[in-house]
Amino acid sequence: MDISLSLSRTAKVELAELYDLVIIGAGPAGLTSAIYASRARLSTLVVERKVPGGLAGSTERIENYPGFPDGIAGAELGKAMQTQAEAFGAQILMAEAEIIDIESSPKKLKIKGKEVLAKTLIIATGTSPKKINVPGEAELAGRGVSYCATCDGPFFKDKEIVAVGAGNSGVQESIFLSKYVSKVTIVEFMPSIQAEKILVERFEKTAKGSFLLNHQVLAIEGTDKVTGVKVKDRTSGEEKLIPADGVFIWVGLKPQTDFVKDKLALDNWAYIKTDGNMRTSVDGVWAAGDVVSNATRQVVAACGMAATAAIDVEHYLSAHA
Repeated sequence: MDISLSLSRTAKVELAELYDLVIIGAGPAGLTSAIYASRARLSTLVVERKVPGGLAGSTERIENYPGFPDGIAGAELGKAMQTQAEAFGAQILMAEAEIIDIESSPKKLKIKGKEVLAKTLIIATGTSPKKINVPGEAELAGRGVSYCATCDGPFFKDKEIVAVGAGNSGVQESIFLSKYVSKVTIVEFMPSIQAEKILVERFEKTAKGSFLLNHQVLAIEGTDKVTGVKVKDRTSGEEKLIPADGVFIWVGLKPQTDFVKDKLALDNWAYIKTDGNMRTSVDGVWAAGDVVSNATRQVVAACGMAATAAIDVEHYLSAHA
């Protein structure tokens, strides 16, 4: 018997009791896997607890994905992938997936309180932004503290902000923010800028920002909203307060693997270990995208891993038919 669930953010999905493949995560890796698997006529369910597109969906513009010489908005690319996967028959469900038994055959999951069986699994849960864990960060989240320029940039029109992290993400997102804000101060813990030169040049052309290198963020100040950022010079030890209406934080990524940390082999940083075919340490389970150990964390690389995983899933199911 099928289970019918009504969704608030997507069309009605009729959940089957058994799928050839369940994919956890609807970022570029998860959606690419769904395109390949459903096109191969595998019954495919994609489960995503947030929104399709993953972390890439919050990127204002992706310029290095093949086929888009003028770039493409991350959200637009994610929506196109979703549409393509659904056109081939993949089901995409906004829900939390809980793995009950990953070693059984079929695999057992709980989704929306219901048990769903899967002959195979692909884990494509990606990463989330790391926190800097300083006073004020958690307390002022959503009240001036943000991790998404595309989401929150328009709220800071003509305001002064601080961006934490001078890597590619920090500088690229600061360029986007410069369209709204009056001033951006990028605070970097290391003594040098980590971003690519082309991004630094673009940021400097905005004439709205500057870098504060070799400084540590000590606290985010404010009561009901952000009023400033307290930093310390790592060489002199001098502390100062940078007045700011907002703080955007880009200091790295954390793999979304807590739900499989005792079930799959992970590396020292909690990324999933795989072989060349993206198979994990558990038979019938693959991983793809940014959640994979030693992955090149780019959309095109995630899609490549996802295609490899989905094709190998098809071969696996054919061999076990």
